[in-house]
Amino acid sequence: MCGGPFHFSGGQVPLLLRFREHWVRPALFFGNNPISLAGGAVTTASGVTMIGYWLIELLGRSNDNPYLGIIFFLILPALFLLGLALIPVGVFLRRKALQKAGQIPAEFPKVDFNDRVFRHGVDIVMVATIVNLMVVSVATYRGAAYMDSPQFCGQSCHVMNPEYTAYRISAHSHVACTECHIGSGVESYFAAKVNGTKQLIEVSTHSFASMAKFVPDYPTPIPSPVRNLRPAREICEACHTPAKFVGEKLLVKSNFADDEQNTQTQDVVVLHLGGQDSLSHLTGIHGVHLGHIEYVATDETRTSIPWVQRRNADGSETVFAASSLKGANPPAGERRVMDCIDCHNRASHTFMTAEDALNRAMADGSISPTLPWVHKEGLALLKADYSSQADAAVKIPAQLEAFYRSGNPQVLATKADLVKHASQKLVALYSENVFPDMKVTWGTHPNHIGHMSYPGCFRCHDGDHSTKDGTVITQDCTACHNLLAVDESKPKVLADLGIQ
Repeated sequence: MCGGPFHFSGGQVPLLLRFREHWVRPALFFGNNPISLAGGAVTTASGVTMIGYWLIELLGRSNDNPYLGIIFFLILPALFLLGLALIPVGVFLRRKALQKAGQIPAEFPKVDFNDRVFRHGVDIVMVATIVNLMVVSVATYRGAAYMDSPQFCGQSCHVMNPEYTAYRISAHSHVACTECHIGSGVESYFAAKVNGTKQLIEVSTHSFASMAKFVPDYPTPIPSPVRNLRPAREICEACHTPAKFVGEKLLVKSNFADDEQNTQTQDVVVLHLGGQDSLSHLTGIHGVHLGHIEYVATDETRTSIPWVQRRNADGSETVFAASSLKGANPPAGERRVMDCIDCHNRASHTFMTAEDALNRAMADGSISPTLPWVHKEGLALLKADYSSQADAAVKIPAQLEAFYRSGNPQVLATKADLVKHASQKLVALYSENVFPDMKVTWGTHPNHIGHMSYPGCFRCHDGDHSTKDGTVITQDCTACHNLLAVDESKPKVLADLGIQ
């Protein structure tokens, strides 16, 4: 090698010359057009903006606004790629136009690598190309990660507001949506994104349809259960082990009466959760139900179950059919192997009844039981019709205050703060469970755990499911729980346990 940095010996010179003559010079010539220049400007602007936002995030100053995420993780990367695509498009269009006009020069403007300024320009282009590849890679990763975040799933689309609200206050609020709703592997990921794209189209077309007063293109409320949810063995049992013998669980539930004193009573129940003990015996609720029972549901919410089949330890099968079937053959409907989701169907998206929500709030003191008639009046306010959550947020406090002003003015005089806190909690309970725009109200989504507010256990344990020989699915309460106290004021059992 001798002379300048681009003076090569031997066969390397023709290669450099060919690159310069057939690629660099034509690219620079045809690239000098408005479309390619605009593409370079768009790519540069969006790239610099994204890098700036990523640096801000590294400094811990990120913003939780979901629409910023859409801008920086979806829109700007799309603009970045669009800008890159415009560069070759502009080159192609200019070349085609010049070719049609017969204006392509026989010799393109000279490119001199000995020119220091030009070499620096080429260096800049090479560095920019490498940076662009890095930006595309990072943006693709960040965009995919953002679309899998609970923030994107729940906040970017108002249709998901009921489910996201319930999720944020659930015991699974630390578990990402994708942990349950998207399986592992490329196939599951692709299927989820295709379904998400379909939903995006539905919501978008609904927006236009609303302006034209057409029928909505997406269901209100969102149907439950999710038909394509992954099996519980892949979801729930990644953290929980229902087959493990866990023994008993003490459950205490407080109830308040509709009298002036809001008289409090309590139920004390011991649940036989069971599982599989050290001798491999299946006991309790989990042990009896999981993995070896099939059923057919004939309604969308899996509330009506007229046919049940149990696989016995010896491999035989026992069929229990409701009397309405007039036979043991399974009816038309959805056939499933029972797993966690069939009872814990609202594990991360629980909507309470108005009674349960109010009783819990009064039990933990969020709504003071010392306010006279607050249970009766609060329940009436929660169940009243409101056009929107904003409407409820205005009317509930005003009506609670009006109630005490007209009937118990001394309460406002001595307990104004408690009345204010009660009204705020009532608004919160309403906004966590009722969404008029999505047609979600008290009781819209049944919870199959238990049997107090919804059929739940009585979907099968109703005394009507029997075998051909007359054996009936048990209705023995003690098979699942023991009642230690029912509607008792200050139950003695709690005092004996040191709980009360």
